[in-house]
Amino acid sequence: MPYFLYKISEHPIRRLEKLEQHEAYRDASASAKKRRSELPEDAAYRIKVIFGETELHAEDALNQLREPDLAPDE
Repeated sequence: MPYFLYKISEHPIRRLEKLEQHEAYRDASASAKKRRSELPEDAAYRIKVIFGETELHAEDALNQLREPDLAPDE
């Protein structure tokens, strides 16, 4: 299954823009790191790598709100 690179903008509304698609995680990760290193510090968007069966599955995963994983006090 492929790995997708997305540009995610939050303002004024959340917007996803597919940038690339890779078959190997290593290639997707390297491309994302290169793009992140070229971002200005005040960039209004983020670059994320997401794994998905299809582009639709990847975008669905990116749009799901996740609760923070809080470790219990031990």
